[in-house]
Amino acid sequence: MGGPDKVGKHQARGKLDARQRIDTLLDPGSFVELGTFVGSVPADGIIAGQGLIDGRPVLVGAEDFTVLGGSIGPGSSAKRYRIAELAGQERVPLIMLLEGAGHRPPTNGESHGRSPIDLQEQSRLSGNVPIVAAVLGSSAGHGALIAALADFSIMSSQGAIFAAGPPVVKASLGEEISKEDLGGPAVAVGSGLVHNVAGDDAAVLADIRTYLSYFPSSAWSYPPAREAGDDIGPRSLDDLVDVIPRNSAEVYDIRHVVSRIVDGGAFFQVGPDFGPAMVCALAHLGGQPVAVVANQPTELAGSIDVDAADKAAQFIQVADAFHLPLVFLSDNPGVLAGSASESRGILRSGGRMFAAQNLARVPKLQVTLRKAYGFGSMVMAMTGFSGQTISVGLPGVTLGSMGAAGASAALGADDDQAAAIALAEQNAAYRSASKLSFDELIEPAEIRNQLLAWLALGISRRQAPAMPRSNSAVFR
Repeated sequence: MGGPDKVGKHQARGKLDARQRIDTLLDPGSFVELGTFVGSVPADGIIAGQGLIDGRPVLVGAEDFTVLGGSIGPGSSAKRYRIAELAGQERVPLIMLLEGAGHRPPTNGESHGRSPIDLQEQSRLSGNVPIVAAVLGSSAGHGALIAALADFSIMSSQGAIFAAGPPVVKASLGEEISKEDLGGPAVAVGSGLVHNVAGDDAAVLADIRTYLSYFPSSAWSYPPAREAGDDIGPRSLDDLVDVIPRNSAEVYDIRHVVSRIVDGGAFFQVGPDFGPAMVCALAHLGGQPVAVVANQPTELAGSIDVDAADKAAQFIQVADAFHLPLVFLSDNPGVLAGSASESRGILRSGGRMFAAQNLARVPKLQVTLRKAYGFGSMVMAMTGFSGQTISVGLPGVTLGSMGAAGASAALGADDDQAAAIALAEQNAAYRSASKLSFDELIEPAEIRNQLLAWLALGISRRQAPAMPRSNSAVFR
């Protein structure tokens, strides 16, 4: 590494050094290094190799900020490509721990020449093996692009990520700005580049282990099921009728519903602070890893805005790529209307989410809790012929192209017509069930048991070896 003084200064900031990060991430004693002697400086600024997480192999690279700021030279570029190549070849996850300054200026006759770069290989890995990036300090330039290509990106409170750091921004644009204001957690999460933030290095690394526990090693295998336990069997959710208010205008936290439905009440939320009107979470249901997509009534009354749709679309694509069944919990008044939403491209983002869920070929389990209107119902997999294993509703749900009040206003309805429209809205659940738009209407207490039964049916399709998904759709 960079010597005792530099390593000491690094640790004094409350950070783990690069080797400590690897040791904390991996199962004890499992790391096996490659490329130790590459380059003219220690490990050429990146420590790379293989190890185990929960007994399963992974490839890992950790930029070493104590060596030339973790910058990339010809040797470290070759190492980065090598571990990406191995991840694809051996079909195991790739994890990159980022804290580096990007490519370093050539010195002593160094030259990259015409050679492949790691980003090329990582883009080819997408959807074939899980890719995870962690930003644990300042990450700029080439290294920062890894976060944009990763399935899941996470940063510490000391992380910052940008195309170019503050010195370059000042030199080229004359703008003086701190690294926090340029690419700190608030900026990176707000832009959607980074999914999650954790307090320190150890918390970030623990979250990576948790995230990967829901996924197979590659798209050539199915997600690992948990062994039987007391928390994975059927149970009646008798208090759920009190958690979900009958009045559709009253807010509630959808996470309280998710925690009652899934095994042990435990789930891992992806992107909690970006597009919060949608909750995207990994959980277990009957021991099987699942991906939950749920409207959040505490945010925008559950309306689906641009950020929520973009987050959900990517989450659905990752789940589909790695064979995680999807559970949709619908309670929304539609996609977010208004000039601000339109100017940001809500129809573009909503269309992307709709295409992602419609093209997904994993088991899809859909539950409508209180309401689903217009395009909001379609993006949440409520519309028939989208390959759902099951679509159910609670008896009191309201449906339609829009709410009764809005429909009456749009039509210029008189009092009698408005009353008829309101009555039709109230009876929508039974009308839909009578035409098999819902496969069944169920009591709130039965949601978990219904999902368990239909999930068991859905995963029975795994009668052939797992394979990567081929998707030729063009998303805007």
